[in-house]
This record gives sequence, structure tokens and C-alpha cells, in this order.
Amino acid sequence: MTTVEKQRLFLVEDDRDLASMVSDFLTANGFEVIVEHDGKSALSRIQSESFDVIVLDIGLPGMDGISICRTVRTDYEGPILMLTARGDEIDEVVALEVGADDYLSKPVRPHALLARLRVHLRRSNQSGSDSAITRITIDGLAIDTTNRSVSIDGVSIDLTTAEFDLLWLLAQNAGKVIPRDELYQQLHGVRYDGLDRSIDLRVSRLRKKIGDDPVQPQRIKSVRSVGYLLATQS
Repeated sequence: MTTVEKQRLFLVEDDRDLASMVSDFLTANGFEVIVEHDGKSALSRIQSESFDVIVLDIGLPGMDGISICRTVRTDYEGPILMLTARGDEIDEVVALEVGADDYLSKPVRPHALLARLRVHLRRSNQSGSDSAITRITIDGLAIDTTNRSVSIDGVSIDLTTAEFDLLWLLAQNAGKVIPRDELYQQLHGVRYDGLDRSIDLRVSRLRKKIGDDPVQPQRIKSVRSVGYLLATQS
């Protein structure tokens, strides 16, 4: 009989009732869930233990989630999903700024969390050999899936997992407009609800990192009320 190793998920949440509910749900769906309620203790465990994915609340005692994410992001390569206050755009922006791959607003919907976890874990476990095309170069912008690297004119650009996935998706369809709901479906694994701004925030972060003018972008262009495209000529 073959035993499938469970993926280790580290849930950092000081609301014990919420943590218990989410932990029970994810455990029932095949994860090994480790729960921590204190920020400083969570940081220590991330630095000393191995986790496949981290779900991290922003408001924590001891050390807030933003500070934890910023501290561990340079060494921890797995997906980090942040839990933010509903409608708090500042939290959402800052979460992406410090390297989070995604965020969900509270109250957490367990099925939505599960869908996003599966999408991010599937992508982080994919190797470049899974695709016939592993490298795309457009006007000096080089994207390579074999080592998930990005460079512009030979200069390396540091992207989060989620930023890389978005850029790769745009590059695969360079010159074509991809509707926002299609991007959302591809990246999050669930249908777009018309409210979530994570795609827009991620595009904004990408533009900054690749030196694209946010006012008059030449690489990642917006098509009002439709979506985005990666231009084939600067």
C-alpha cells in the first residue's frame, strides 16, 4: 500500500476558535497542520522547521505578520498566504510589498483558502520540464521556468512566486489581452468575485520591479474594464 506524504502547513493565527476551525478543515482535506498563536514563536519555528506553505495572520501578539513575512521571505521559498482585515487595502498592498504570494480577507472562507493553497502548492512544485516552452524573451525581458528566474537585459529581478506566475502567464500570451477574470481563475483556481484586487496589486508590483512606468506603462498594459497584456514591443 502506497502512503502519500502530507504537505506541512503552518497556520499562524491568534484567534484560537478560527485557528481550530481552519485547522480541522485543512486536516480533513489532507494537510498536516501545525498551529501557532504567537508571532515571535512563529518566526522561530519558520526559521528552524520545514513547512510546505505558511498561512499567516497580520495581527499577531509578539510580532506582527508583516514583520514575520519580511524577515523570512529571503530564505523561505514556499508560498506565504496572508490573512488581512476585510477591505483593508493598506494591509493587502503591504502584504504583497513584503513578499506574500497571496492574501485573503477575513472572515476566512475555508473552501476559498483551500483552492488557493492548492493552486500555489501545485505551481511551487512544478518543474520547468513540465512545459514544452521553458524560456520566453521579450524586448530584453527574459523569463525562465527551469529555475523560475527573471532578468532584464541580463540584470536579475527578484520576484515572489505569485508575481512570477502572473508574469509567465502574461508572457505566454504576449500581445494578447487576458481578461481579469481569466487571470484570476488561472492564478487562484476559483472564479473572480468582481471585488478582489489582488491581480491589480500584483500588476502594480510587477511594473515597479521591471521598471515599467506606472503612469504610461510600456510593458504590462491595462485595457480598461477588460484586463492586461504584455506588450511585444517597448
